[in-house]
Amino acid sequence: MDDITQNTANNSENTEVFKGVMLNAYPDSIGNTLSDAVAMLKMPAFKDVFSMFYVLPTFFNSDLDRGFSIVDYDLNETLVSPEDLAALDELNIMLKLDIVLNHISVASPQFKDVLQHGEASQYKDFFINWNEFWEGNGTLSADGVVIPDAEFLNKLFMRKPGLPVLNVLFPDGSEKPFWNTFYQSIHYHEITIQDLKGLKIFSTEEMLVICEKVNSALAKNQDFKSIDFGINKHFKSDIIQIVKKKRTYLGQMDVNAKSDLVWNFYEETLSKLNHFGCKILRLDAFAYLHKQVGQTNFFNKPGTWDYLERIKKMAERNKLMVLPEIHAEYGLGLHDEVAKKGFPIYDFFLPGLMIHTLENGSSKALISWVTEIIAEDYKTVNMLGCHDGIPVLDLKGKEVDGTYNKGLLEDADIEAIMETIIARGGRVKNLYDPAGRKISYYQVNATFFSALGEDERKLLLARAIQMFMPGIPQVWYLDLFAGKNNYEAADQGGSAGHKEINRSSLTMDAIEKGLKTPIVLNQLKIMRLRNTSKAFLGMVSIKDSPDHELDISWTFGQDSVQLKANLKSCDFTIDQAASGMAHRLVFQD
Repeated sequence: MDDITQNTANNSENTEVFKGVMLNAYPDSIGNTLSDAVAMLKMPAFKDVFSMFYVLPTFFNSDLDRGFSIVDYDLNETLVSPEDLAALDELNIMLKLDIVLNHISVASPQFKDVLQHGEASQYKDFFINWNEFWEGNGTLSADGVVIPDAEFLNKLFMRKPGLPVLNVLFPDGSEKPFWNTFYQSIHYHEITIQDLKGLKIFSTEEMLVICEKVNSALAKNQDFKSIDFGINKHFKSDIIQIVKKKRTYLGQMDVNAKSDLVWNFYEETLSKLNHFGCKILRLDAFAYLHKQVGQTNFFNKPGTWDYLERIKKMAERNKLMVLPEIHAEYGLGLHDEVAKKGFPIYDFFLPGLMIHTLENGSSKALISWVTEIIAEDYKTVNMLGCHDGIPVLDLKGKEVDGTYNKGLLEDADIEAIMETIIARGGRVKNLYDPAGRKISYYQVNATFFSALGEDERKLLLARAIQMFMPGIPQVWYLDLFAGKNNYEAADQGGSAGHKEINRSSLTMDAIEKGLKTPIVLNQLKIMRLRNTSKAFLGMVSIKDSPDHELDISWTFGQDSVQLKANLKSCDFTIDQAASGMAHRLVFQD
């Protein structure tokens, strides 16, 4: 293999933002509130380590999915204060924040208005009435929900079993199904005698019996609609309606991007985020936003491109850099398409490649990907761990228009990574077909440290390689402190418990203790180098080496840095030269 180089110094897009290091955490991941994270960043050990902070969306008011079910985009005052934002600005730390384009919470003002006013709601068109969307292209089921014709249904990408709908009760007693790609839950609440007062039931005793039957069925998660009400059976439909009226919902409701109301909402939100100090705007779930009969509901074209361009212009008006978030198989080529449209991309390939590289002691697959980044001049944000799982399946190949495009790894190698992580305690999340059958794993959830077998040598080398990769290195707070899988949190987390394995909060005492350990201090040393050295503004070069070695250097004028690693032993060196002075980084044992 010939040496590979890329000169980024003259690229107008290669600003300081693509040199600095980004912290990634929830507002309460460190201590109890964002102010504790700010206090950590003010510690001497963190001086010059970070220039960006991706604060996850419990930053806003939310109710589900650890922040990704937004109620509104105001500050969550229990976790975040204006003083915190001012302090981060004083530290010269830029903010990266989310806008969840595809959906908002059922508890949002918009959806609450729909529940209260029904067809008369000013926000009725803010959301997608499933039956109206599929009118003329499906069959009405016994439950009153249109089942799309097979030619359309089979194109839908499912994030959960069953149709992606939530049935809600309107004030007139009718039920309406609304598009709901992600989480949903309906909660029925106990009825009381007071609820039955409007019915002409003969006695209080009979009302007590009815309440007992209904509440017992609800407690046992049984179908209350099949209850035999005996002598009061002629009130059955009224009783069922009373039970339904008392139900409440949890869920993330897909918005109707064909409505001007939605785009006005986006504009207001971006202005608000700019006011908070946001510089990088992560577009969460954007690939599900555009929906059209006869097309997939995931990144259909050209509609998704049209929406992305519209969001990009809106972001530019608010001085925000847009970062679309998308998971897809490498072989599908979406990463390349998004990059060629002028957007930076998430490097969701690096985590799995890193594990493969260190477990096999071979740089071949990793260098293949780095070579593509350099050759195509991708602007990336990379990571090892993050708030979600390790996206191993992104490495796969994919058949496109009858041609199979190879992945970054063979399927057997990908399966080996997954088996390794699961054997080390990882949990999994699945994808489903329209019939509700599991068709694939989606992600494997684990801390990156546990995924590496809790081997500190591997973690430190992984961090060093990440810091020498092109793009913005994003660092999950828990990986910095060599966090281990939290099985108790995963077990207690219910249906989404797999995600909690990697989200343990760190007390300030744990931070102080961690700062006395070599694995934390050595990572900070490498990250500080990446965040401060001018070399990372210049030319990156990968030297031709044996497969079990890796030799990456960056050069800008008189400044240079070089990483040389043995991938089998996990031994490595980092050399730095600045203004004619050269030295080698010394790490603690």
